[in-house]
Amino acid sequence: MAGRLAGKVALVTGAARGQGRAHAVRFASEGADVIAIDLAGPLPARVPYASATLEDLEETRNEVEKHGRRIITAQADVRDLAMLREKVDEAVATFGRLDAVVANAGICIPVTWDEETPDIFDATMDINVKGVWNTVMASANHLVNSGGGSIILISSYAGKKVQPFMVAYTTSKHAVTGMTRAFAAELGRHDIRVNSIHPGSVATPMADENTVAALGKAAGTHPRLGAMGRAFLNQVHAQPGEIAAVAAFLASDEAKFISSEHLGVDGGAHHF
Repeated sequence: MAGRLAGKVALVTGAARGQGRAHAVRFASEGADVIAIDLAGPLPARVPYASATLEDLEETRNEVEKHGRRIITAQADVRDLAMLREKVDEAVATFGRLDAVVANAGICIPVTWDEETPDIFDATMDINVKGVWNTVMASANHLVNSGGGSIILISSYAGKKVQPFMVAYTTSKHAVTGMTRAFAAELGRHDIRVNSIHPGSVATPMADENTVAALGKAAGTHPRLGAMGRAFLNQVHAQPGEIAAVAAFLASDEAKFISSEHLGVDGGAHHF
């Protein structure tokens, strides 16, 4: 199959559904083989939306295979570096190389600052920060062995500005923005580019009615902050495929001289 990513292999975490599935499918449509990793099991307490399942991960497999590409799926927790490294090493041994990484797995728990608990903060940082770091640590040497590549860290609108009523989430996504710069600086000598994508509101299972209700309840305590984060455009929410299109561009040779950039895909919301 011809395409911008023909002959490449991409790793995607949080690949069972939502943005992760969109990345996997878009990369496959551009000619890449895919390593799709997901927890596919219970999320930490207080996460308001339902967990992804093994059935969701299998559907990602089906969608990728419709494009005639190979896919290896694995159930793994990004918080566990040893487990993640084992799954990535096994998949790369099968495919023979790794060219692109999308560190997509993450959680959000909307609560007011005084309702946030140590457990909420720890869970958010463990997945959204340590999990991203683990993903890079488990994969970067494979990109070095492939002669270079692209690492794409999924941050957020909250990593450029602030998402009210999510102190832990905002903190974690700012950390990912800094991590992007730090890895870009050191991995550049290996021709590895590291960039971050900053979505605003995206129509995924993470933004289900329970999450909206939790955010609405928190916003009711300080209505003035509810005006933040609105897109300049008529479109209110991004579709997962619109985020995946940016990731595919960053993984392609069209972006071969772009590194340590932080691309907002939020309709301008972080400027509001």
